[in-house]
Amino acid sequence: MQLQQAKREQVKLRIGLSGASGFGKTYSALLLAYGMTGDYSKIAIIDTENQSASLYANLGNYNILSLDAPYSPERYIEAITTCEKAGMEVIIVDSISHEWNGQGGCLEIHEQLGGRFQDWAKVTPRHQAFIDKILQSKCHIITTTRRKVDYSLDTIQNGKTRVVKHGTKEITREGYEYELTVNFELINENHITKASKDRTGLFMNKPEFVINKATGKKLMDWCSNSKDLEQAKKEIEVCKTVEGLRHIYTKYPNHKTAILDEIMQRKADIESTSLSIVPNTEIIEQQKNNDNGTEPNTE
Repeated sequence: MQLQQAKREQVKLRIGLSGASGFGKTYSALLLAYGMTGDYSKIAIIDTENQSASLYANLGNYNILSLDAPYSPERYIEAITTCEKAGMEVIIVDSISHEWNGQGGCLEIHEQLGGRFQDWAKVTPRHQAFIDKILQSKCHIITTTRRKVDYSLDTIQNGKTRVVKHGTKEITREGYEYELTVNFELINENHITKASKDRTGLFMNKPEFVINKATGKKLMDWCSNSKDLEQAKKEIEVCKTVEGLRHIYTKYPNHKTAILDEIMQRKADIESTSLSIVPNTEIIEQQKNNDNGTEPNTE
């Protein structure tokens, strides 16, 4: 066993995208992944949605692994392993809902075992192995999840009404959201998104938005922030001039608050060293007067 200091750049993102059919999960996941990598060739989609991932081939040369029934946890694990071995940086699992309630998924496996409560003792470890594969992967992983659909009548201008489609409960085992770094919920057909879970603090309780490439880049910047902060502190430690400290302070705008105290302490050290090397003549004169027992010359 070895104790190591936590570093955020070691984190691999686990991002969820959930929404009703037609809300833009696959498209949003691709834009998000491209923002994270800047290279479509480093993105792989595990496609369980009848080759829907191919609809966006105009975006770039991303990779597709088609996964057909049965949608057992083991087949998902095998698919993720295949993408890892191919050197992918981001894996999109589109979607994980089939692993839970698709043909050959966990609910069907449970039913085939007899559908009794005690039969979950055989199903749960298989499902957990799938979750563990996502959490332990060496790649960044984006998962999409279907939501059950509901409809409502909303009043618009002039008293008219229209039917609006909503996504309700996620179609996967309850609690999956808590395993994620960020869980984005697409709330309508215009791809409008909100964060329902956010460990980064970048999106929670913020205005709703549309996912794009910048969203992925923002997440990667969050991962690398601690690396930049560590570098800034090293530069402060060896800096020998006040002008150099000013440069460091402006060089790392995202960490100004975090490094301010160290900047000021190092500034004081530099100024103190300068005084000891080239003493102020007034201080010397005052010291001579004190030694002679006379009052300092104030003229």
